[in-house]
Order: sequence, then structure tokens, then C-alpha cells
Amino acid sequence: MKTGLDRLLSDPALRAELKGRRVALLAHPASVTADLTHAIDALAACPEITLSAAFGPQHGMKGDLQDNMMETPDETDPVHGIPVFSLYGEVRRPTGQSMQTFDVLLVDLQDLGCRIYTFVTTLLYVLEAAAEHGKTVWVLDRPNPAGRPVEGLTLRPGWESFVGAGPMPMRHGMTLGEMGHWFIDHFKLDVDYRVIAMEGWQPEAAPGFGWPLLERAWINPSPNAPNVSMARAYAGTVMLEGTTLSEGRGTTRPLELFGAPDIDARAVIARMQALAPQWLEGCVLRDCWFQPTFHKHVGQLCSGVQIHVEGPHYGHSVFRPWRVQALGFKAIRQLYPDYDLWRDFPYEYAFGKLAIDVINGGPGLREWVDDAAATPADLDAITLPDERAWIETRDPFLIYR
Repeated sequence: MKTGLDRLLSDPALRAELKGRRVALLAHPASVTADLTHAIDALAACPEITLSAAFGPQHGMKGDLQDNMMETPDETDPVHGIPVFSLYGEVRRPTGQSMQTFDVLLVDLQDLGCRIYTFVTTLLYVLEAAAEHGKTVWVLDRPNPAGRPVEGLTLRPGWESFVGAGPMPMRHGMTLGEMGHWFIDHFKLDVDYRVIAMEGWQPEAAPGFGWPLLERAWINPSPNAPNVSMARAYAGTVMLEGTTLSEGRGTTRPLELFGAPDIDARAVIARMQALAPQWLEGCVLRDCWFQPTFHKHVGQLCSGVQIHVEGPHYGHSVFRPWRVQALGFKAIRQLYPDYDLWRDFPYEYAFGKLAIDVINGGPGLREWVDDAAATPADLDAITLPDERAWIETRDPFLIYR
């Protein structure tokens, strides 16, 4: 399997198209070649390519900052001497000044296949800026480690945010290169856009189902994305960021588990299994204990639920992380009706709205959890049409069949 970056580096004809043009790179720590050379170093070593600038998304080019709304400043690359503009600092959209530093922007970001992962929105913002300033954008495509499955409610009008670029479900099942084609069509952008497609990516093939296991090393695209299991669970567990429950930040398995000091994880799992066993296919839930070293419930012993989606426990075609996590909330709400579940704080620059609603692109999920009479069938009734519609909407933009 070759990524877009590896294809560009190995194809003289592709590199020749960049000769004489100022090239910028949007990248992060996972922007590496097959031999783990970072894209900025690999591109700088190409005599045909003149690197004039770089951009970093959330968590920065270094990927060092842990949490949401921790901003990265602009800097100068200490090795190559080019400006590195932060797209998660004083601004989240490229400025006119930064857009004048290049002719072609190469976007090389490892995504997780989830609407809320901010690299998706950053791609939209750079496409909009490129359309405004007459610049060219190439996406050097990478695998979607969560594969092709689609799940979740579609973002509702008026709920657009930095974690909700447009009307797509939580788990979109596209690569960033494919998503760029959809953005251009949906938002009617006039931009010179190209995808340097992967070779040999097989999103339905075992055992990786989206990630080329045994072919590519996993590099964290963000600090709390440590492995493929997290990527598979993330479209559900990311909702924990909008709750008072720990999502495992401050442990070695972030966003693969949830818990708190004041819940009984065994009782939660039992209630989940009683409510909707059909939503728990493709994974195994195990009760566990953990003590976060930072973030929510720091230093406190938490009773937790770990979602296992590796090895024989994983059923790619049936695992539905968004429903698994929704069911966890529902079980807690039934077991502890007055539990202070929803965290009220500014989330990703969306002020005046509950974080759980910003994350879900509307209040539908929270309202279902809090409605004592609402059943799993009720959530399916509003979600399944959204999922079917997205599968049809995205189809013309899929590159890898």
C-alpha cells in the first residue's frame, strides 16, 4: 500500500508538476513516508520541490498539545527555516498573509474517519481560502483507519462548528481526499484541487479493515490517538468529551473506555446488554478500573467500561461505536436518573451550547438519552434514514472501490 505522499516521492512525473512553484505543506506527526521520514524532510530533499511554508492543524506540526482549545503559535521550522503557520492558534483559517507564501498546498494529514476530528474542518477551511486566493490544493491521501461504515445522525443546519464542517454523519467512511471532492461539490467551491490517490488501499480487507496492518506503522495523528482500536471506537467515544465521564485521558487507553468514580461499570454493561444487545455486536465490553493521571477525575479510582475491538472480538461490518456509546449513556441515565452527565463548558469555540450537542451536530442524541420513554428503536428511526442518505450522497466521490 502506497500513500499519496509515497506516490508523489516515487513518481518523477508528479514531482515535475511542482517544479518552479512555491510549495507549502499542511502536516502533523503522522505525515510520514513508509520508512517513517517526515513529509517536510522528504519533500525538502526533492530538488524539484521548493518548500516555502508549512501549516499545522490542531495539536500543531509537533502534535504535542493534549487537549481541546490548547493553541499552537506560529513558528519558524528550525531545520528548514520556513515559516510554520498555526491553523489552531490565533486563527483557525489561513490568513491572507499566509496564503501569499505558496502556490500549491500539499495536504498530508492522517484522519480518523470521524466528522468531529478537526482535520476534516481544516481541509474545508483551506479549500475555501484557496478558492478565494486562486491557489492550488493537492491532498496526499491516506487511509481511513475506521474504514467505510457509516453511522450517526447528520449534522443539522445551524450546528456547523470547528467539529462539524457540514451535513455528514459522525462516522463518514471517506478519506480526506474523497471528502475534499464532496466539499467542493457541496459548497460550490471554485478551486484547483487534486487528490494524489493511494495505491493498494483495501478498506474492506481483513485484518485491518481500513488500516494496512503489518504494512504501516501507526503514528499518533493527535496525542490521544494511540492505536487502531481507538480509531475504530472514536466515532462513539468522542462523545464522552461532552460528558462528566472520563474518556480515559490520563490513561494508556484514551477513547477506548469510559467511566467515573460514582458508577458501577458491571451494572452499566448489564443494562446496556438488556436494552439493546443488537447494538453491541462486533465488540466486547469489559468492566475495568483506572485512575487518570490528568484530566477528568484525575487521581481518582474510576469504575470503567473498555470497548474491545481487536482480534477475534472485532466485527467490522456490525460494530457501531456511536450506538455503543449512546447505549452507555442511556444505561447510566436509567441506573442513575439524576446523574450529572452533560458537561457544560466551551467546546471547540462553540459558546452558549452544550458540548454534547456541538459534538453531535444537534440535540437529538442528548434528547434521546434524557427521554425516559425513548427506546433504541426510536433512535434508530431517526438515524437510519440519515445513514442511508449519506451512503448515497458520498458515492459519486469515492475513489477506492
